[in-house]
Parts: sequence; structure tokens; C-alpha cells
Amino acid sequence: MEKLVEGAVAEVLRDGAGEAICLYVAACTERMAPLFIGLRANVPGRESDLDFFAEAVRDLWYADRPLSDAAERVRLLERFPELQPDEEGITDVADTYAFFAVLSLRYGLLAHGSGNADEAVSCGHTALTAMGMLDQNVAGASFLADEQRLQSLSLSNDAAGLWDASVMAGRERFRAVLGRLPR
Repeated sequence: MEKLVEGAVAEVLRDGAGEAICLYVAACTERMAPLFIGLRANVPGRESDLDFFAEAVRDLWYADRPLSDAAERVRLLERFPELQPDEEGITDVADTYAFFAVLSLRYGLLAHGSGNADEAVSCGHTALTAMGMLDQNVAGASFLADEQRLQSLSLSNDAAGLWDASVMAGRERFRAVLGRLPR
């Protein structure tokens, strides 16, 4: 997995304290959140999933507090349609990016709950994979490079600046994916 997550980032996560892991996954999931929330906002019957997702991402930012129900949240998230096996696979643009957002949150919750650096690396890997795909499909895009930069910034312990940068990046990603949807 370290092929996408820079070695230096993975090393800091493995050597760092739980709070560094928690901040890192909070930022990764924040950047991916608009892809789920925005792409599923008008899907009937998904209102509680949207609320759950937004609340889980918000709670990941409490890096100094353990998520005592992280395992339960992962179990609930694994029931989302995006993580259910499908014989046909994922072929739709919206479904693809919603899947990556849900997978990112899954790894983020696991990492926050356990302090496991490998789960944090998987969270980052998921975001990088999605952004690499987006770069391939949007002319002149540099989402992958931006995600790599933001992942390095995630280790700076500047939570306020990191949150702002992550929110802005998430919005840009959502706009780019919207531009790829059939009209």
C-alpha cells in the first residue's frame, strides 16, 4: 500500500502517537466526504446514511478522544450499499467515487478506534487511488499531487489549517466529479 502513500508519511504514522493517526484519517475522510454526501444527497432512503456519514467524519476530528463505538460504526458502515458485493461491479461515476468515500471512512474509523497505523495508511491509500483515477479522467487535473501534499500537511498538527484545506479540497473534488456525471 505504500506505493501511493509516501514512505515518509507512512513512517511518521507508524512512529507517531495515536493523535497523529487520528488527525491524519480525519483529514483524509474530510476530503473524501463531499463525494459521498454530495453524490448521495438526492437518493431516496439514504437520509440516515448521510447523517451517519457526516456525524462519523465530524467525530474523527476529535483526535484527543477515543471513539468507543468505532467498531459498531464500522459494522453499520459495512451495510452501506457501496460496500456490498455486486456481480456487475461498480461502473457508474457517482457509484465509484461514493464507494471510495465510504471505504475511506471505514479505514478512518478503524484507525481512529485502534490507533493502527496500517489502517491509517489504507485510509490514505484509498484517497490517493480515487484522486489518481480522477486525474486520469479530468484533463489537466492534479488531484493526486494535491492529496499527497495534504497528506503530508496532515502530519503538521495544525488541525485548524488542515480542516480548512481539507474542506476546500473536498469541494473541488466534488465539483470535478459532478462535471463527469452524465447530464
